[in-house]
Amino acid sequence: MLGDFTRTLIEIGRELNRPVIYLHGLQTRFELPECEAYCDAYLEFLTKLVHLRALSIPEETLRNLWRIEKKLLLLLHAHSNGSPTWCLDACGATSHPEQRLLLSNYDIGVEIPSKTLQLGLNFSDKLPELFTGRQMGEDGLRVLQDYLQLYTRIRSDVRTELPLIRAASRRGRQL
Repeated sequence: MLGDFTRTLIEIGRELNRPVIYLHGLQTRFELPECEAYCDAYLEFLTKLVHLRALSIPEETLRNLWRIEKKLLLLLHAHSNGSPTWCLDACGATSHPEQRLLLSNYDIGVEIPSKTLQLGLNFSDKLPELFTGRQMGEDGLRVLQDYLQLYTRIRSDVRTELPLIRAASRRGRQL
């Protein structure tokens, strides 16, 4: 895990200028663990959600992307570290930004957007499963393709929204 668990949800709310009830709603809708104290990575994830929403990315789109990212992380066995925040623990990492998933910030080992994935990656310390994921109907490349479609759409929507956000920011400085 990155960082210490040092923030309360109230403190995160203050940092993001959002009420705690809004953050609780995000936790529920994104199926995030609730903790007594929150790490830097958790704050980074919530910050990313708030920023993407400010860029007019619909929450439903973000929830769909999050669901796909978690599926991809499970296929890569990234959940094997035993952390309750395993899907958030890479948030805040800065190395190889071109290889990181948008929301979880997990480094998948190839540049994104890409249509390749290093097959056979297994970040688990556990013994391998009796059946491979492919034998059980899970296909990492299919999940990656789903991810890339949604990721590309989000990037396009952000590029479209940025001029309006910049203009609004300039106007806000004039007030």
